[in-house]
Amino acid sequence: MATVEAASPAGSGRRRVLMFPLPFQGHLTPMLQLAGALHARGGSGGLLGVTVFHAAFNAPDPARHAAAGFRFVPVGEGVPSGDLLPSGSDADFAGALLRINDRLREPFRDRLRQVLAEEEGGGAAACLVVDSNLRGMQLVAEELGVPTLVLRTGAAACLVAYMAFPALCDKGLLPPPSQDKAQLDMPLDELTPLRLGDMVFSPTTTHANMARCLRDLLDAARSSSGVILNTFQDLESSDLQKITNGLGVPMYTVGPLHKISSGTESSLLAQDQTCLEWLDKQEADSVLYVSLGSLASMDEKELLETAWGLANSQRPFLWVIRHNMVKSSHEVSLPDGFEEATRGRGMVVPWAPQQEVLAHHAIGGFWTHNGWNSTLESICEGVPMICRPQFADQMINMRYVQEVWKIGFELEGELERGKIEMAITKLLCTEEGRQMRQRAKDVRDKAVKCIEEEGSSKSAIELLLKRIMSF
Repeated sequence: MATVEAASPAGSGRRRVLMFPLPFQGHLTPMLQLAGALHARGGSGGLLGVTVFHAAFNAPDPARHAAAGFRFVPVGEGVPSGDLLPSGSDADFAGALLRINDRLREPFRDRLRQVLAEEEGGGAAACLVVDSNLRGMQLVAEELGVPTLVLRTGAAACLVAYMAFPALCDKGLLPPPSQDKAQLDMPLDELTPLRLGDMVFSPTTTHANMARCLRDLLDAARSSSGVILNTFQDLESSDLQKITNGLGVPMYTVGPLHKISSGTESSLLAQDQTCLEWLDKQEADSVLYVSLGSLASMDEKELLETAWGLANSQRPFLWVIRHNMVKSSHEVSLPDGFEEATRGRGMVVPWAPQQEVLAHHAIGGFWTHNGWNSTLESICEGVPMICRPQFADQMINMRYVQEVWKIGFELEGELERGKIEMAITKLLCTEEGRQMRQRAKDVRDKAVKCIEEEGSSKSAIELLLKRIMSF
């Protein structure tokens, strides 16, 4: 068995919060941000230590958290990552979640027993904060007598939609009887502004797998001692009330975590910092930032159309093209003539320090896949969005951006350069886009208020810390 990394010293009356994030960037990041926020409040007097259990693949770098004294415990080193990870362009993420829970459950039991046996050396374990998708790990903790809290890394609106999923199945609406556009565009009156198609979370996942994942997720929430949400009261108050009414467990609305937890760096990819110097030379609100997150992808034709849409818009842009973003069997390059056409006003990087980019005065808009971390980061900097969702909760987030907060719009249908050019012009160069930018700045101001000393999220973090110390 591999050794456990970097245990921190004992302290009198010390407690330790255990954590287990899902091993994907969009889930690791908020869990480690939560760890940072709790440690900053409970760790300053040596009262709260942090132990992070993690899968052996997509592992966080302990060196980045050495100053905080976090302890990192790998789980399932002997399990091949190929057995767990979604693969190929038609990845079945629900299937991957089920495999992760199944294959890591016994290795986690061994590791948790080991850590609990050692607890006198690093503070008694108070509880396990587990990603809501890791019901299997929660069951192990319950069997070993460890209380659990569940972290939801998505929007409150998404959890409300997941709670409604079984009823939509019972009504015969899910899976959709047909893939007809009119059917998929059918409004769901009990889930305004969502449509039936927004509840089809992945075209490559079987309905049975999706239903099982969501059942496990809701079981995890209802069986926990509380649900932690990375959102804020003024952004999603009505949906938060629905969750409180529907789950019957305490709720801690502690977001935006990236603003509450300073200096928690958890990117799995190397960030290109030179783009910040390039942004320094651009005019305020002039640059379109384009990034599809850590998992979303496009095919070669979409890459080509995106490239020429950006070039023809005549607007400055910063475009993130991950090494594995394009679905192709060979090395993909940008089209001939693109670099020449965009020289001086465009920059392409393999990965960017997104929070710093969105906070930069030069950014005027964000073309995003609408993962919740990206959506929330954009909201917190007052940046309006062009929305291109692909799977999971991204369609739900897009609908709220467009229909509820009115701080962006969907780029629908097939990607085509003329359509892309028009979308960029709409966001950056029209009165409609200016109004979206103003509304985005108004929502940003609410986000700022919630993390002030008497703000709702600051208060929720304090309540959460008290709860953890009370176990």
